[in-house]
Amino acid sequence: MRSLAPIKLPGFSHLAGAYAANELGNWIGEIALAVLVYDQTGSPLATAALFLGMQFAPGFLGQVLVARVEPAGTKLMLPLLYLAEAATFVALAATADNFALWLVVLLAAVDGTLAIGARALTRASAAAVLKPHGLLREGNAIINVGFTGAGAVGPLLAGVAVATLGIETALLLDAASFVLVAATLAAATSLPQVKAQPERWWARLGEGFSYVNGQPVLRRLMTMQAAAFVFFSLVLPIEIVYAKDTLDAGDSGYGALLSAWGVGMVFGSFVFLAGRRVPMGMLLFTSTLAVSVSYLGMAVAGTLAVACVAAALGGAGNGVQWVAVMSTVQGLTNERFQARVAGLLESIAVAMPGLGFVLGGVITAFFDPRAGFAVAGLGVLAVLLLAVPLLRGADWTGAGGPAATDEAVEPLNV
Repeated sequence: MRSLAPIKLPGFSHLAGAYAANELGNWIGEIALAVLVYDQTGSPLATAALFLGMQFAPGFLGQVLVARVEPAGTKLMLPLLYLAEAATFVALAATADNFALWLVVLLAAVDGTLAIGARALTRASAAAVLKPHGLLREGNAIINVGFTGAGAVGPLLAGVAVATLGIETALLLDAASFVLVAATLAAATSLPQVKAQPERWWARLGEGFSYVNGQPVLRRLMTMQAAAFVFFSLVLPIEIVYAKDTLDAGDSGYGALLSAWGVGMVFGSFVFLAGRRVPMGMLLFTSTLAVSVSYLGMAVAGTLAVACVAAALGGAGNGVQWVAVMSTVQGLTNERFQARVAGLLESIAVAMPGLGFVLGGVITAFFDPRAGFAVAGLGVLAVLLLAVPLLRGADWTGAGGPAATDEAVEPLNV
């Protein structure tokens, strides 16, 4: 029952729903835009430019946005950010009949930046609700269930919407969902107000980086996670080649791999929800190891069935690892810096995969997809083995500075 206790806290259900809706909207928009760009250009390079616009550029701009909007407070800015996302998708829908690649990539980068800002402020607001009650870990587990659930059904809903309603209508429906979320948050009087002191945004941005740099455990954890993201994402652009050419499984095999990973993520999110008594350090270690073993298993898999089992294991690890890192970072961070640090972690999660995409493509071009999966698995394992001595036995309870957390965070003992 304690695992579900955050649902009863005022405002939490609105925030958890907004975070899930953000992820669902990202999937629908991402797939609809990928279809639009490829149909209009027939160029894989144009599609790659779209993905870089949606992910790599916002990874740098998201932090700037968070620093600029923090003084206005979350009660005002959360609805406005979701309304801005809705307006961006309306503009993207208009490009379906008047296509211009540069405009689509630009608008996609704008939406990606807005999404990071919305997620960061949502996390900061959720932390303000949860930490006074000692329910940060349980609340993040519930948010993660919605996040992974949206990630599992999002691609399917996007595919059906684009196939049956068309690209323009799918993008407009996505915009409508963001309007609904904005209206819900604006009407929720119980949401906490999280805001920064009025000062120049670049000063707040620099102060946030200085804060992370001055907390050794927090800095090491986020650095290790940044390196891990490169290897986590290395396989994403080569999975379709792996399924169709290496395993000779066709388009349906590619879909089966993605579905297996998605099912594993949902399972992992429930594991985290139920495993509140398991030390956070052990969850971080085992979930990261599961992703490594998954990639190595896919590197040697001879059949689609074996590859899907390995993918499900990796998805389960993925479903635990991200929420464990986010919970630990929030627990280590002083209330004043919650939005900026959450924004930095969200930005890392968006920017670092760009390096992984390039690395995966180069390895596959010179060798084959199996080599890409092997490098990804060994890279994740190397990051994990490096992180253990750097974080073992650290005093996490004081790493966030005075009053960083209202409940003790377990030392990392693995």
